[in-house]
Amino acid sequence: MDKNTVVGIIGSGAMGSGIAQVAAMAGHKVVLYDNNETALDRAGKNMSATLQKLQEKGKIASADEILNRFTFSDSIAELGHCGLVIEAIIENLDVKRSVFNEIELMVNSECILASNTSSLSITSIAAACKNPERVMGLHFFNPAPLMALVEVIPAIQTDAALIPAAKTLMQQWGKIPVIAKDTPGFIVNRVARPFYSEAIRIMEEGIADMATIDWAMTEIGGFRMGPFTLMDYIGHDVNYIVTETVFTSFFYDPRYKPSFSQKRLLEAGWLGRKSGKGFYNYSEGAAMPEPTKDMEKGKLIYERILAMLINEAVDALYLNVASAADLDLAMTKGVNYPKGLLAWCNEWGTENCLAKLDELYHNYHEDRYRASILLRKHAIGNKKFV
Repeated sequence: MDKNTVVGIIGSGAMGSGIAQVAAMAGHKVVLYDNNETALDRAGKNMSATLQKLQEKGKIASADEILNRFTFSDSIAELGHCGLVIEAIIENLDVKRSVFNEIELMVNSECILASNTSSLSITSIAAACKNPERVMGLHFFNPAPLMALVEVIPAIQTDAALIPAAKTLMQQWGKIPVIAKDTPGFIVNRVARPFYSEAIRIMEEGIADMATIDWAMTEIGGFRMGPFTLMDYIGHDVNYIVTETVFTSFFYDPRYKPSFSQKRLLEAGWLGRKSGKGFYNYSEGAAMPEPTKDMEKGKLIYERILAMLINEAVDALYLNVASAADLDLAMTKGVNYPKGLLAWCNEWGTENCLAKLDELYHNYHEDRYRASILLRKHAIGNKKFV
């Protein structure tokens, strides 16, 4: 795969259009396909406006030059001459499998097929194809033109030679690729679950309100957004569904259990910023709640959530989901954490992190607070993660 490779994108929504922009700006001819003509027309107009703004800011030389690399099509047959096709449609396994089964008939035998799924099984998607060895995951983060991270996920059927080739291509696109095992949520959407779920748990228990938890994680923890602000920003139609998918995919492991509080928001259509209301009210004139700036309570909140995050990262390392370097890179570049979680554990001390988890487990007697065996071994041996 090089700049002469024609890149096909299935789905003209925010993710599909964003990935298409990245590929076109890297020099590729791009076919953006969507069977919804209205959505496709909107994507074309938005792309033109976006590239024009980039030209005005001096970030690209010519908007027209990049736009001329695009073909906007509502015919799937237009993807026939592509060398790489990336699917970026609804997070529904049956729909994705159907699309991959269809697209395989349109492209030549050398074409690589990739899914941008955030949490579904790449192996299951690949199994829908007659030649599953050319299927893999390429998970971009929203907005794709701005977020540096791409998770490269081989299915168990994927030709091993495709992994370094995909990694090189992503680097040529200006991205930072990490290699992740095909397990639910891959790296980021697995390791980040406690940032949301434990924050909700603390709120539901009445320990602190949303504004105070957000304050603790930003002011004390150094995160760019607090968990409730971030969930509202992502949208509960996305964030809750990912949590539910990871939970069911992990055979209902209580570590990933969703929250009724968030589910009720989804059921009410209170999706966050996009709907005007979520955990917070974004209506014009609505006042945002003020946090209780109690440093002692804030530190307890921050350490509880951080211990859960670190434990998840350590367990992912223990189960060979990714290398230590890629795990930390994924969290700093994929969700803008102030530090990699393994490096953070080294700084805090494995024994301190383990003590916090064991305290939670002793208090609750819930499996969600069980410490990873790797964390326990490192704490006992006074070892650091490298």
